[in-house]
Order: sequence, then structure tokens, then C-alpha cells
Amino acid sequence: MVWRRTLFAKRFATVVCTMPSLRLPPSLAAERQRGVGAGVWRWLAGALLCAVLTGCASLPSAVDRPVSSALANPAETRLGAAVAARAQQAGTRNDSGFALVGDAELAFSSRMALIQAAQKTLDLQYYAIFADETTERMFDALRDAAARGVRIRLLLDDFNTSGKNAQVLRLAFEPNIALRLFNPLPGGRGSMVGRVLSNLKDTARMQRRMHNKMLVADNAVAITGGRNLGETYFGQGQDSNFVDLDVLAAGRVVRELSHSFDLYWNNPLAYPVESLMTAKEIDALKPPPVQDAVMAPAALPATGTPPETTDLRLLTWTWAPSALLVDKPSKIAGDADATEAAQDTTVDGLLQLMAQARRSLLIVSPYFVPGERMLKAFADLRRRDVQIRVLTNSLASNDAPAAHVGYARYRRALLGLGIELYEMRAEQRGTFRSFGASALGSGNAGSRASLHSKLVVMDDALLVVGSMNLDLRSQLQNSEVAIAIRNRAISAEATRLVEPTLARDAYRVELRDQQLWWRAPPGAVFPDASAEPDASLGLRFITTLIAPFAPDEML
Repeated sequence: MVWRRTLFAKRFATVVCTMPSLRLPPSLAAERQRGVGAGVWRWLAGALLCAVLTGCASLPSAVDRPVSSALANPAETRLGAAVAARAQQAGTRNDSGFALVGDAELAFSSRMALIQAAQKTLDLQYYAIFADETTERMFDALRDAAARGVRIRLLLDDFNTSGKNAQVLRLAFEPNIALRLFNPLPGGRGSMVGRVLSNLKDTARMQRRMHNKMLVADNAVAITGGRNLGETYFGQGQDSNFVDLDVLAAGRVVRELSHSFDLYWNNPLAYPVESLMTAKEIDALKPPPVQDAVMAPAALPATGTPPETTDLRLLTWTWAPSALLVDKPSKIAGDADATEAAQDTTVDGLLQLMAQARRSLLIVSPYFVPGERMLKAFADLRRRDVQIRVLTNSLASNDAPAAHVGYARYRRALLGLGIELYEMRAEQRGTFRSFGASALGSGNAGSRASLHSKLVVMDDALLVVGSMNLDLRSQLQNSEVAIAIRNRAISAEATRLVEPTLARDAYRVELRDQQLWWRAPPGAVFPDASAEPDASLGLRFITTLIAPFAPDEML
């Protein structure tokens, strides 16, 4: 009986703890934040039935993976020549330039600008691409680029390529576009939860995901950071939107990003879509068309449409010393546990940088589960009187309740060290302004917000922006990428983007008589709270229920 209870707990924990990666469909996201409704349970029941009906499946053994590499001479392209000219104009010896992208519209139009400007190559590496109107505009631009002779390589983690999102895979059958899936899961793609349940026999591999995010044009200019591709990352979601931060990069660091992309693209874990599915199989997953207009759902209010492109030359570019922090593909390999000791991870590198702080650390991490090692590092810093401020999600704004469970375990210990904890509210006043994201648009004024930015500012002089969260999942399970930039001006710019959220739209968590207390900022229109603010009773009950089954390393 003990063995059976242990096995059940392990299986249950695996399903629960994929929730930092496994988000509810957009149609149910708002319902989750209001409480667990019948719609959620119907969705889960359907996914379970799908998993039961899915037979045993395996990945193909003989796969043709033609080796390719990044553009050798980016200086021969317009983008490459523009980068060289900009560096010469700046009169700097630094070989890499950067521009921060906090605005949701700018995040979209910058990517479109790179796609439209590319002459030779486009390399895209993402954890998730969601099929919606926003990404379809981007896909049209990719098709246009391919039609004019640009070689396009798209590398996508396989976890989210199910249901409606499987339609993204149709790009693999377009001329001049190659699409590979990293660490694919065998079995059907009808439901994401169904895929999880049908792969419980291989939970260790399923937990390891390629979380890297980058778009590289002509090996000359790139954009990387926290954003996946989808409407909620570009301010176009009806119910909720993510607050995020990217960085545009030019010069030498881009060539390092491309080298990292090549390592993943040519890795045995990268499977061409054609080896896993046919175009007919993908078409079969299309949702049925609505036949009767009377039965169609009511039209949603119109939202602002992001601009098609932007002139990247008008941005403020900063040339500065930098270093790329990036995990090797072997971190996700089947024998990763045997190789981890031989390599420092992106999060390890970030912790080493943070340990050198002398005065201050500003940490922004949507999923913040420090673990004992990170907690000890924070204690060492506090003994040296280093000020540490952390901005993370509240339970209500967190799209991954299991991750919040892990964070909540360390909340009292963090406060006991004198660390300042801020939790962002899900409900924002008017148009959402945080992180320069006024461009979420008036049509989305009522949407909820969820923090998704990943950045660290150290001593007002070093900025790290990337795909990593400060949690054990990013440190031990997922592959990540980040850029460290040593420059006071760009560090100050990042801080200016964060400060309004701390001052207006976040609770400061405190201990009062050994009880947690959520203090609203001065002049706020929302009150203090003595329990998880804005979270429904049902949501609080669910997090309490899953807490015993959620080990830190899986969050």
C-alpha cells in the first residue's frame, strides 16, 4: 500500500508540476482566475479520455537531419552593414550594441522589422508559438521572406505543439522554411494535457524543455528575452496579457547566439517535423468551421492592432561590454544527469554574477522558487548589507499556480533575511503601463496582467535579460539563454521600466506579528490584504491541495 501511495504521489506531482509550462487555454484562463469552474473540469476530463485512447507510440529511429549553420559573412547584408556603420558612428571599442524592448507593440513590430529586413537567413528558436491572428501575421511575413530567397530555420520545443497550436507546424511544408521540434513527445497532439498523461512513463525526459527564445536576422541583429510568440505576449489578448522584456542585440554577441542556435539545430534531439507528422495529419487537427452564424460566439470587442513594423534605427542603442549565458543542448539529453556536473548552466552563471553584488540587486522573475542553494546565496549577500528587491507574480496574476506554491514555501524565509518582496497585481488601472507597455492598447484596458519578464539589475551597473526564471526548473530542467550587459545607462533604463510597477501596481509583502501582510502602495486604489489578494477561494484551495505533491525541482 505504501508503494502504491508513493507511485500515485509521483504521477500526480508530475501532472501538477508541468503547470509552469502547461497553461490553460485562453478561453479558460480568466475562469481559472475567478475560480475552478465546470469548464475547467470538462477540459481536464476530455484530456484524460484522450490520453486513455492514445496507444503506445515511439519516436522514429532513422531521421535525416541535414547539417546547416548560420550565415558566415553577415557584413555582406544590409543589416550587417548597418550594424558596422552604427558602431563606427558611436565611436566605441565595444563590439555589441543593445536596445531594450519593454513595449508590447514594439516587441511585435521589432520582430516584423527583422523578418522584413533579412536578405539571407532567419533563425527562430522558441519554447512556444501559439496559433492566433498575431502570429499568423508573422507567419505571412516569414512566407514572404522565404519567397524572396531567405533561408528560414525554425526550432521549436515540442511541448506546446498540440490542439490548435499544431497548425504552426504547417510552416514546415512551405518552400525555403525548415522546422524542427526539440525533444518531441510521442503520441497524439489532440490535447496538451492528453500528451502529458500519455507520456507519464517518461517523466524525466518530458520535464526537460528547450526554453530558449531568440530571433536572428542575417546573423547581424537578434532579439531575445522572455517572450514566446502569441497574442498575449504582444498585448492582444482579450482576457489577459503578459508583461515582458526583450533586448535587441547587434554585433559580436549575435554571432554567439547563432552559434548556440546551430548547436541545438544540429542536435539529435531536433527532429524535422516531416519525420513526425505529415501535412495531412496536421490538417486533420484543424478545428471544425462554424457552420451556423446563429450558434457562433458573440464577437469580442476589437483590440488595437500592432503596427506592421518599426524603424530600429530610431531606438536608443547602447554599445557595451557583454557576455552570453546559454545552456548546452546536452542539458536536456537523456543522460543529462551524468553531464550536469561538468557544465555551468545559465542560472549558475547568473548566480555567480549576483554573488559579486556590492550594493543592490533588483530581481524580476515571474516564477520565483529559490531553493536552498539560492536562499543561502541571498543570506550571504544580506550579511554584506546588499539590498535585494524581488518582483514576482501574486497568486492571482500567476498563470502557473504550482510555481506559486513553490515560491510561497520560501516567502517567510526571504522576508526574514530582509529581502523586499513585491507581488504584481493581476488587475491594472486603465491601460496597462508597466514596463513601458502602454501599447497594450485601449481595447485591452480591462485585460488582466501576468508578469513574464526575467531580468536582474546589479549595483545599477550590470543588466541580465533572458529566458530564465529564478527557479530550480530553469536551473536544473530547462535550457535557457541570457545576455549580461555591463553598462549603467541601460541598467538605469531597465530599472525605470520596473519602478512604476513597484510604486503603483504591486503589493509589498511584509511580516506583521509573524503573519503575512500584503501592503498596497501609497495612494493605491486597492486595499491592503491579510491573505493572497485578488485570488478566489477556489484558487487558494487548489494551491493548498497541490502543495504536498509539488517538489521544488519540478516547479
